[in-house]
Amino acid sequence: MRSIAEIKTEHLGLRADYRESLFREPRLQNFFIELTSRCNLHCAHCGSSCGDLPAMDLPAPVIHQLLEDVRQHFDLSGIMLCVTGGEPLLRTDCFEIMADARDLGYNWGMTTNATLIDTETARKLKEAGMQTVSVSLDGLPETHDAMRGMKGAWEKAVSGIRALIDCGFQVIQVTTVVTRKNIGELEDMYRILQEIDIDSWRLTPVEPIGRANCHPELMLTPEQHRQLLQFILQERLKQMPLEYGCSHYLGLTYEREVRNWYFLCGAGRTVASVAANGDICACLDIERTEKTIQGNIYRDSFPEVWQNRFGIFRQSLAERSATCRNCSVRRFCDGDSHHSWDYDKDEPRLCMKGILFE
Repeated sequence: MRSIAEIKTEHLGLRADYRESLFREPRLQNFFIELTSRCNLHCAHCGSSCGDLPAMDLPAPVIHQLLEDVRQHFDLSGIMLCVTGGEPLLRTDCFEIMADARDLGYNWGMTTNATLIDTETARKLKEAGMQTVSVSLDGLPETHDAMRGMKGAWEKAVSGIRALIDCGFQVIQVTTVVTRKNIGELEDMYRILQEIDIDSWRLTPVEPIGRANCHPELMLTPEQHRQLLQFILQERLKQMPLEYGCSHYLGLTYEREVRNWYFLCGAGRTVASVAANGDICACLDIERTEKTIQGNIYRDSFPEVWQNRFGIFRQSLAERSATCRNCSVRRFCDGDSHHSWDYDKDEPRLCMKGILFE
């Protein structure tokens, strides 16, 4: 009988083959649109540094034309439209924009801090066709409010979640960025989330990106990374709806145990985004530079950019770094996640080798 490690190694090899096939034939599956860079909060760990950069909105007619272009060139049945910001509900025309997306045939969901959601807002989101929603909660009330830069943010977010549940939404996920400030609160948080009756809880470690890159005191220690994964693993063994985020190759012990399948960074291969200023990117968490921005919808066709650019994302990331190139797990990891890659030094800012495995 084969060992679990042997079975996982085989699966990871198949995953690596699939990743390499995406270099040749990318398949758009998750399409993100940043409706606005404006936000009503000022989070210490914001990957987009909202509030520190000029506020921008992507105009509704521009969004409509973008969605129409994508509809004409892609099979929408295989694409999830993900609406984000900033805080997308700051747009007074948000419901009209998303109802237009619904009418064009899109399945869509939203990432929100939920502080602006009440019964009426939840009803309007339902009418506009929203199918899934991810709400951010980053600790117990005091910790969450401190991280989010607004007193009462936790209470408003939980009230927003309850309004969504009361309106009949079936897929409500809470997302938590785990830091040194809140890792000791996970068990208490989970008891609260069970009482609220959310559908799933996604936990991801704080990453050295955006504003968080200026807050090293938030970064997890190696021991805390292991503590986070053990917490998720133990609860999943009880059939609890927890999962680790899509970031990072975790080694044979944790791969497939803390999320539903094996690590794969889809940036530029299954994932694309349009930022509030029109920039065409891969994942919105990736540092936006001349290297990573692939075009702009004010001058470029998104379908054409998807088809003919994104070259930096459709080749081995590990090949760019001497350390990664010679690594024993290169085939499975391939340089890890694009969002935590340092494109100036060509090396990962965070690598789980040495933290979770050798």
